[in-house]
Amino acid sequence: MSENGALPLRGKVLTVDTMNANVKKVDYAVRGPIVQRAVQIEKELKEGVKKPFEEVIKANIGDAHAMGQRPITFFRQVMALCTYPQLLDDNKFPEDAKNRARRILQSCGGNSIGAYTTSQGIDCVRHDVANYIQRRDGGIPSDPDNIYLTTGASDGIVTILKLLTAGEGRTRTGVMISIPQYPLYSASIAELGAVQISYYLNEEKCWSLDISELQRALQAAREHCSPRVLCIINPGNPTGQVQSRQCIEDVIRFAAKENLFLMADEVYQDNVYAEGCEFHSFKKVLFEMGPEYSSKVELASFHSTSKCYMGECGFRGGYMEVINMDPGVKAQLTKLVSVRLCPPVPGQALMDLVVNSPQPGEPSYQTFMKERTAVLSALAEKAKLTEEILNTVPGISCNPVQGAMYSFPRITLPERAINEAKAKDQAPDMFYCMKLLEETGICLVPGSGFGQREGTYHFRMTILPPTEKLKIMLNKLKEFHQKFTQQYS
Repeated sequence: MSENGALPLRGKVLTVDTMNANVKKVDYAVRGPIVQRAVQIEKELKEGVKKPFEEVIKANIGDAHAMGQRPITFFRQVMALCTYPQLLDDNKFPEDAKNRARRILQSCGGNSIGAYTTSQGIDCVRHDVANYIQRRDGGIPSDPDNIYLTTGASDGIVTILKLLTAGEGRTRTGVMISIPQYPLYSASIAELGAVQISYYLNEEKCWSLDISELQRALQAAREHCSPRVLCIINPGNPTGQVQSRQCIEDVIRFAAKENLFLMADEVYQDNVYAEGCEFHSFKKVLFEMGPEYSSKVELASFHSTSKCYMGECGFRGGYMEVINMDPGVKAQLTKLVSVRLCPPVPGQALMDLVVNSPQPGEPSYQTFMKERTAVLSALAEKAKLTEEILNTVPGISCNPVQGAMYSFPRITLPERAINEAKAKDQAPDMFYCMKLLEETGICLVPGSGFGQREGTYHFRMTILPPTEKLKIMLNKLKEFHQKFTQQYS
């Protein structure tokens, strides 16, 4: 204090200059500048500002319910019963829904989903997850003690990356991620101060993964960091490819040879559309390769309530399974998740319903299967439709959408457009997507937000809008691209 008792004038403690420098390196394109502008435009439309379109179509993010997908009836019935247990006396609800709700509530403190759970997650839910994995993988055992319930898959992915990040300088952890990639990975690596090691998917071969490219990226990275982890997204986001069993075996052999921890992001495991494609879990393939690999390779795999046929993004439910984790590290993992007390309990309950859905003979089975099949069939139809329409546009090339929820087409941009974008200090595909938004109301994410080979340009578009709206959107996109090309040629 000064002599007259007044506090001395000082600047703010927290400024952009004094804040955590790693946070400033974080970039998350899925909710970046384009989306912020889309929100502004929506407000302008509500205020009566005239635009050449009547609504903003947000095809930037895999948010199924926001795009009009209906929730699965059984899931919402059980969630209603768990949230308001007095409904258990209501005869409008089927008995299998009531039985699931009672079992979940009995596992919660005070029979309420408003109570904290154990940090690893509700015990009966972890057992149900383990049983689901065992069924999915043809009887290969799953230990509930290796299951951690998470706040969506993202929470589990970041937690494992935290455990893996260590060292300084050339010993700093390097994390191998595919390019194009889901920006959660690059953002988390930046925030944790780890080193991103980019390996490129082969666009000419339907975004396939080449082991020779993994080897190239690894050898180059060893000059400046310590590669310790290999991240795989299967089915792919943003690229929609589904890995063959042979590819997965090759990746596991590579990880074993190079002593890398494997992270398998498998949140789109039910979203496989292309003929001849099939989902193979990394865990199943690992164990079928025999003890030489199954007793050695460290693996964390992730799943979520947000994707597949569920689309329940807002509940933030998920799980991870850890395999061959050092017991001491596993104790540290349990300690780390306990700092946050527990994942959201409604999300845990919903995860239970995904892995313990209605079975033949139960009253909800037929309706559940009808709804599940309808969602996945519609997505398969829209995946094909998107590929077909985009490939009719000169200057747009779209690989088959084998799985997941997105197309990632390549766009050819005129030199004048590229130069104008650079003059505005924008990536050329950001310039393109911003123009598309302003002129048509379609909100996409530029490929530069996911990473791409130098000199190539793309955008990511969800296939989630209802079929009729998707057709309108694709035709608008076709018209815009032709007009844009003419304007800048």
